[in-house]
Amino acid sequence: MTSYEQLGLFYLGKRYDLPAKKRLDEPVLYDSKDLVTHAVCVGMTGSGKTGLGIGLIEEAAIDGVPVLAIDPKGDLSNLLLTFPTLSPADFAPWVPQDGNTAAAAEREAASWQAGLAEWEQAPDRIGRLRAAADVRVYTPGSRAATPLALLGSLLPPGGADEEDVAGWASNTAASLLSLAGFGDVAPHSREHTLIATILTTASDVRADLPWLVQQVQRPAFASIGVIDLETFFPMKERQELALRFNSILASPGFSVWLSGEPLDIASMLYTPDGRPRVAIVSIAHLDDAQRMLVVSMLLNAALTWTRRQTGTTSLRAMFYMDEVFGYLPPVANPPSKLPLLTLLKQARAFGVGIVLATQNPVDLDYKALSNTGTWFLGKLQTERDKARVLDGIDSLSSSVDRKTLDESLSALPRRVFLMHNVHEPEPVLFETRWTLSYLRGPMSREELRRATEGLRLQASGLRAGQGSRIEASGENLATTPPAIPPNAANTTPTAAASAPKPVLPAGITELYFPLMGQPATQWSPVLYGAARVQYADAKRGIDESVDVQAVTPFTQSAVPVDWDHAEVTAVRPQELATTAPAGGPAGHTAPPAPALSPKSYAGWQKDFEQWIARARPLQLVFAPTLKLTSKPGESERDFQIRVNQAAREARDEEVEKLRARYAPKVQRLTAKVRASQDSVAREQQQAQQQKVQSAVSIGSTLLGALMGRKALSMSTLGRATTAARGVSRSMKESQDIAEAEERVRGAEAELAALEADLAREVAQIEATASAAVPTETLNIKPKRGGIDVRLVALAWKTP
Repeated sequence: MTSYEQLGLFYLGKRYDLPAKKRLDEPVLYDSKDLVTHAVCVGMTGSGKTGLGIGLIEEAAIDGVPVLAIDPKGDLSNLLLTFPTLSPADFAPWVPQDGNTAAAAEREAASWQAGLAEWEQAPDRIGRLRAAADVRVYTPGSRAATPLALLGSLLPPGGADEEDVAGWASNTAASLLSLAGFGDVAPHSREHTLIATILTTASDVRADLPWLVQQVQRPAFASIGVIDLETFFPMKERQELALRFNSILASPGFSVWLSGEPLDIASMLYTPDGRPRVAIVSIAHLDDAQRMLVVSMLLNAALTWTRRQTGTTSLRAMFYMDEVFGYLPPVANPPSKLPLLTLLKQARAFGVGIVLATQNPVDLDYKALSNTGTWFLGKLQTERDKARVLDGIDSLSSSVDRKTLDESLSALPRRVFLMHNVHEPEPVLFETRWTLSYLRGPMSREELRRATEGLRLQASGLRAGQGSRIEASGENLATTPPAIPPNAANTTPTAAASAPKPVLPAGITELYFPLMGQPATQWSPVLYGAARVQYADAKRGIDESVDVQAVTPFTQSAVPVDWDHAEVTAVRPQELATTAPAGGPAGHTAPPAPALSPKSYAGWQKDFEQWIARARPLQLVFAPTLKLTSKPGESERDFQIRVNQAAREARDEEVEKLRARYAPKVQRLTAKVRASQDSVAREQQQAQQQKVQSAVSIGSTLLGALMGRKALSMSTLGRATTAARGVSRSMKESQDIAEAEERVRGAEAELAALEADLAREVAQIEATASAAVPTETLNIKPKRGGIDVRLVALAWKTP
């Protein structure tokens, strides 16, 4: 396993020695869990922010973490340009087309091969990136890539509580008014209040911008608060507001804003089969008002999605914004500010990490900066910028040496960043790694169109083949409805000629389905049943109540009703009408005689209950290793996403425990290595001192022998003996050094072996975590006495 390829760790680059101005051979690894406390990347133009941001996104994708990225400059679309073979042919379409294309492509391919090799990244890592996550670029207001139907629906988010709907309506109203040219709208202005009230009361499935124009003119309510509408906002003045929105609708090309992929964060972050996605929302082609609309509505949708997730300490998703200038100002309150501040305060509890990049830290709200746990600091433009950054770091940590940080920030070269992480004991200076994606600069609309053409075709194929649901509370209780034999006997529905509606005897409940499908010439009778069913499995802790609705045709056979030929339906009892809907057919097919007898329905109700008990088990999917069970109505895709997140959380927890278990041994052996190295240093110092002393003794002896009157005096002999002992001690000191060095090598070998064992166990965890999680299908029978039949009735239905 490559040294930097460790579970839950992002390879950002290598340490940098600023005084020596050189890169060190020590990888800088960032714990993905630290990103849950958010990050900000600050640096002037040319400092390398985009490269660092793309590197972070690549690492998240490789680790299976989905990313939503807002791209104001058009650089992040380079994530589409990943070439595992690194052949010149891959680079050729993206280099200048000036007659030397082939040579330029050769140079770029060679440059990228050398760059990746320099940073110890093999081409197969690019293949891992492409296999790990889908990359899609969204272009709201343009068909250059995947259009985003930002204004295709103005309905409140489904399933949201009253407080969330109110927040969504307020922020959306501010965004729409900003698009209409109202600028920084006060939250309690009458324009904002009117639009927010209209959005809060929206229930029409066709709620869009044209609908909003009509609602401004003729709202569905007569008062706002306790004041009547005409007093609060007269019709004449509302007309002016409606004209503003109508001018937007009438502008050339605005229809693109109403079509395309829906603004659904879950669908943007995950493919239909549950794979993570890097979703890049490019806004480089928009004007300032349109950019604000896109960013604010995206942030509102992201906030709503985040609040629906379960709590976790692992990184679930990453939201990245390449340039946040103007969207989070310190004084003004644009529509983007409130949802972004709320995300910074609340998203960490749900495992969502926010990463913001900017050139100008003085233009960011101070409260936002105080909510970020990691700072990536590149070269800054002004002393004012440095002072703002240092003030922000001081507020997070009192142990940081401000003077040292100031000096470091003043001398940073390109692509070198100072990382201050509140989860680490000290700041780290590093140079960003070579990106896996080809950084060729902002992409034009035509280049985006060319790069995403294949992805669009692939997406169309995925949409055409989306899987069935695991369970549906009122639509499908199994992955597929029970098949109806094509030639089953006695199942031919009645085919009597169209006639006026028959008069039914008292005691028979008669209902009408909503009109659906193509215009019909007559109503056909069916038997409709609805029940509330409780499914329970004490062993697995399952206790769920599900609504079941089904219809079965009447036949002219001896057995006019057979529930085994029933089909489940999503239409609930409250959606059925007691009178025929307007615009429906006038004719009715006559039902068979048993359907006109009230006594028949009591027997059919018992048959319906028995059919549910026999043929409608609750089918759920169970992942035994994670002890995770799908929910009724949960799609296979959504369950797979939950499984992947649970597997990541289990993996992070297991790696954390493993590292904690090895930590005492690593610390002990590290201390042993350090002590052995200190011992070598002491022995070397003692040996050097002994050599000097021996040399002095020998010199003194020789001098005495040459200068004294008696060549062999006693004192001369004594000095000679002392010198000889000194030489012997010097030899012994040399042996001690060799022994100490051997102890160092032994301690280092022990430490290396321990680290190898740790790496091997981490690799085993990685192999287990990357393997498909086994699942099995559970068939949960209804609880005894748990079938509550609420309705069995004759219902009229069109084809």
